[in-house]
Amino acid sequence: MKNRWPKKRIVLAAGLTAFLAISIWFAITAVKPAIDTWQCTGKVSRQLSSISDQTVDPKLVAGNRRLSFKLFSQIIKDNSGKNVFVSPPGVALALSMLYNGAGGETQKAMAKVLELEVTEPNSLNQANAIWQAGLVRKEPEIAISLADSIWANQRVLLKEEFIQMAQDLYSAKVTAVDFASPKTKPAIDSWVYHCTGGKISGVTDTLQPDTVMFLISTVSFQGMWADSLKEIETVELPFTLSDGRKKQHPFMSREGWYSYYENEQLQAVSLPYGDRRFSLLVFLPKPTSSLDKFYKNLTSENWQRWITSFSVQQGQIQLPRLKQESDTDLNTTLTALGMEVAFDRGRADFSGMAPRVFIDRIKQKTFVEIGDKGAKAPAVTRGTAKTALPNLPNAKIFQMIADRPFFCAIIDNRTGTIVLMGSVVDPQ
Repeated sequence: MKNRWPKKRIVLAAGLTAFLAISIWFAITAVKPAIDTWQCTGKVSRQLSSISDQTVDPKLVAGNRRLSFKLFSQIIKDNSGKNVFVSPPGVALALSMLYNGAGGETQKAMAKVLELEVTEPNSLNQANAIWQAGLVRKEPEIAISLADSIWANQRVLLKEEFIQMAQDLYSAKVTAVDFASPKTKPAIDSWVYHCTGGKISGVTDTLQPDTVMFLISTVSFQGMWADSLKEIETVELPFTLSDGRKKQHPFMSREGWYSYYENEQLQAVSLPYGDRRFSLLVFLPKPTSSLDKFYKNLTSENWQRWITSFSVQQGQIQLPRLKQESDTDLNTTLTALGMEVAFDRGRADFSGMAPRVFIDRIKQKTFVEIGDKGAKAPAVTRGTAKTALPNLPNAKIFQMIADRPFFCAIIDNRTGTIVLMGSVVDPQ
């Protein structure tokens, strides 16, 4: 690869900026035109198609799952009483790329936070490449894309090995830029806007000329419900907030056969998308419990036990429509999880990338939309048909009305990957 950085190395005292912009977009009633991932990634990304059918390393998935719950648990501590969403794959992939440039104490701290069972960078990169290739989908009813980019200061010579790794195994689009130029911010924002289907824009703040690098990771998910749209009816219902106040909000009401689970503390249902490989899981604490109590039991071990206990049952579901955009600073979260050395100007070691750099900030931006076609219109519409439930004698029919704070997640049913997880305490 031709080096686009000057031969003379210029060392800057200021820090590496790792900036994550994560977009998770749920279009329930229709899949809009798929994102052109060719424009979002480096050209070598096409090589990854040859490994898309290889088996994903279960150790990597298990580690990512543990990271998911650690991240979410810490984020809700810092965002009490708010709607919270996090996309673990975006965080895991961005940190994994940075892990390749880390050394010494910094690399050890990152390995611990990432819950890595395989700490050798090349093995981690190969496992991540197979995982990414298998996760990406582009079909009529469901599409998921992952795109990474590195915007590097053209005055700083990043190590060739780091650049090659990002391009070959993470399909990253690498661009040398002048952070002092007024053209750079619009260029970065335009890439993010395009690679998130126009759902996220304006991710960069005022750029500092001494920034070494922006690393951006995007995750975009679009899916149709697996069942026919005519089964959805929209009604206006009261939603009880955490403080007991009630607010009127549009709900989707559906009847049919679903994977369902219930115990003394909660109800849970799985709503599949498209070909049923991906599902929205909704966990609703019972009126005698609460979301805070649910959080205390939300561990990787309990999660595995819950999702393996689902069984197909018939019932009625009422779920609030949702449109939520959030911007979460992960510096405090990752510091609390043990990665503080990576943010320390004097201690951080990213010598595998460039000398004397540290992470300045890590942020995640999400856009989540759960609703039927025309959800942007303020008027409430009603469907005219429902699923006809079989008339089975003595059949137990469940009713699940998510009219109070609940937890939800989008999962890949094949690998167990959690694409999105979040809690809704005040639907918007």
